[in-house]
Amino acid sequence: MSNLEFSIIAFTSFFSLINPIATMPVFMSMTVDFDSQRRKMTAIKAIVISFLVLLLFAFTGQLLFKFFSISVESFRIVGGIIFFMMGYDMLQAKIIRTKMDEDEKIKYANDIAITPLAIPMICGPGAITNAIVMMEDASNFSQKALLISMLVFVLLLSLIIFLSANKIIKILGQTGNKILMRLMGLIVMVIAVEFFFSGLKPILIDVLQNIPK
Repeated sequence: MSNLEFSIIAFTSFFSLINPIATMPVFMSMTVDFDSQRRKMTAIKAIVISFLVLLLFAFTGQLLFKFFSISVESFRIVGGIIFFMMGYDMLQAKIIRTKMDEDEKIKYANDIAITPLAIPMICGPGAITNAIVMMEDASNFSQKALLISMLVFVLLLSLIIFLSANKIIKILGQTGNKILMRLMGLIVMVIAVEFFFSGLKPILIDVLQNIPK
């Protein structure tokens, strides 16, 4: 595989799996009470954490999975549970707390930057698996460098898309943002169910196949 083909595959796979366009409305809903500076810092922190996690798994993913006996299916199940809890809170309009002091806002921003924005929304099971597989497929140093470059490029695009949420939030207003948050909560819960059962199905099939007849 040429370096150009490898770069195209790396970009398209990471962009489709990270899917910042689909993640942006959730980011908007969760940061609607933040000023532009705090929203920007939350987005940057989520992107940086995602990059470090994906880089870690790219180079050591298979060793970590084997050492802790973790499967991608288990990761999907846990991600589904986290998504479902987050979606339920969004559906009940619990994520946006209109009365938070400065310390609470800082803590809340730090919390959501790590979970669920960075993990599992940006670097979910699909993106992590892709990083591991593509790093294994990289046949030389230049392809490994290209893989990391494409990952950085996709995450920078994601950051730009997240930061464009500022304008959308201003246009929608407080009522529009609350409606959006509830709708996105419902969608996130549906995604959570898909995540959960996509992880559970292979495990159940494996268990059923190994039942003594």
